[in-house]
Amino acid sequence: MHHPFERHIVLVSPEIHWNTGNIGRSCLGTDAYLHLIKPLGFSLNSREVKRAGLDYWEQVNLSVWESFEAFAKKTGLDQSEAVILSKTGYHPVWQIPKTPSRQFLIFGSETNGLPKEIRIKFDSAQTYYIPILGDIRSLNLSTAVGIALYESLREGPDFHHWS
Repeated sequence: MHHPFERHIVLVSPEIHWNTGNIGRSCLGTDAYLHLIKPLGFSLNSREVKRAGLDYWEQVNLSVWESFEAFAKKTGLDQSEAVILSKTGYHPVWQIPKTPSRQFLIFGSETNGLPKEIRIKFDSAQTYYIPILGDIRSLNLSTAVGIALYESLREGPDFHHWS
């Protein structure tokens, strides 16, 4: 069932199959779409991805793209629909717009983040970060996606009424 709060998770060059599997499960739990931008650091046929997705992997609404440009063109990505997640983002994650419309939450890879050639396509006002206290560089990618995805839906659909 699709709803007005259409969410898309975009992973640019994800490297770790466990993270992608967990993100797929979060997408299933929120009726979100998952887009993977090549190159990938693993095989989508890998047993580990399927295991991390807890046998739900085949149900994930998944698209794999050769490039960010191909993804943006085919989906008709509008600048206003983009939410860029980065540790150097401009706004804290809880300021992600809670709009009942299509929204693309875009994440970089686990070790390299989002490539500069993609970051420069968007205004810095479209960038968001997850506040971190303490001596860690970043959160796990699947944790970050979960936080941002659910925050984007905070004032949206009533999950109890989805069926």
